[in-house]
Amino acid sequence: MSAPRILVLGAGPAGAAAALGLRRLGYPVCVISEWRRFEALEGVSQRVLNGLRQAGLTRALACANLASPRRVHWNGDEQRVNQEFLLDRATFDAALREDLHAAGIELIAARVHDVETVDGATVRLESGETLCADFLVEARGRQAPLAGKRQRGPETLSLLNQWQEAPGRPASAVESLADGWAWMARLADGRCYWQITIDASAACLPGKPKLPGWCAQRRSESILVHKLFSETAVQPAALHARSSTAILADEVCGANWLRVGDAAMAVDPLSGNGIFQSLSSALQAPAVINTLLRYPAQAELARRFHRQRVRQLFLRFARIGRDFYAMERRWAAEPFWQARSGWPDAEPVHVPTGRGSVQVERSPVLNGDRIEEVDVVITDDQPLGIWHLQGVELAPLVRALQAGEGMAGVLSRIPVERRAMLHAWLAAHFRPAA
Repeated sequence: MSAPRILVLGAGPAGAAAALGLRRLGYPVCVISEWRRFEALEGVSQRVLNGLRQAGLTRALACANLASPRRVHWNGDEQRVNQEFLLDRATFDAALREDLHAAGIELIAARVHDVETVDGATVRLESGETLCADFLVEARGRQAPLAGKRQRGPETLSLLNQWQEAPGRPASAVESLADGWAWMARLADGRCYWQITIDASAACLPGKPKLPGWCAQRRSESILVHKLFSETAVQPAALHARSSTAILADEVCGANWLRVGDAAMAVDPLSGNGIFQSLSSALQAPAVINTLLRYPAQAELARRFHRQRVRQLFLRFARIGRDFYAMERRWAAEPFWQARSGWPDAEPVHVPTGRGSVQVERSPVLNGDRIEEVDVVITDDQPLGIWHLQGVELAPLVRALQAGEGMAGVLSRIPVERRAMLHAWLAAHFRPAA
């Protein structure tokens, strides 16, 4: 019996990672994607590169420029505390497609007209061609249609400007402004980018024809722009406007479809984790889909796993952005900063490890190429649960301690080389019975 056919909509990092993972599991995969319609640049961290490597996107990984210094001007202070890797999206997107071709994955460059997921998946292209499959992966990013309810952050607009200067040393910077913030970068070949992110309803915004001039004026007011670029930077430049509102889809999976990457949840770009969060949800997708297709008795478990992880990722990155907004105190009373320094909630990004609630519960986990239900340890700082620590199942140890067994007896079951970390974790989370 042949394996079910899967259609993946979108060839960005999330779509490519999901497609490669499904191909490795033996599924025939077809990716449908149109090319990006504007020039763009991404500043990414080392962990994004690690995620690309884990996904097997080796050609895309090779597109990252050498790490360049990044200036941060925030809350009145200027620092040069880190570096970032600059990714030219046109080159990066082409390399993602090369990774797909190398894996033997069918790739169709086309625009999708509409999709149906009744009795399988049917995709109609704008050309009139119709494609059918057993399962659909929605990975078209923020452009993916969102049916039903969704959680949205403050409505946010990003205006990306691009121009050409003489070749020079790569660099990037980010600065806070009274009504938003700006990110800027220069590539070695002289291509320059500047993006301002503001509230979508900002009263200061002019009409569309005047936006390039308005952006040029804003650049002329920036000390960082004058440090990083030539006088060309204060002239009107090519501009692309796009929404950067944080969005969490209300439903991210169904009987024969799954959302990954920005199609499932998109975060505010201030968190700096866009590609990383896309890869995070996409890397788990093959096991979720494999469970849905080959282990139907575990289908609801797999969907619960995907929903929980996507929501947890969304909240984590939203809170990271919130805390970075809250660090800027000069304009704390301004509407842009007020709306974002308290959203989505007041919960901390990281709960300190301590002797809080420790419970053992049955929960879905990723086990190889499928989702299974096992005993995990739920704590305040790990609400989705921990299955293994240092390769040792944690639940039996916690149960033994909760039943009154001494720490020494519990640790004696563990290989000597792993005892130190497990002892530290157990001692940090609760005091066992005497």
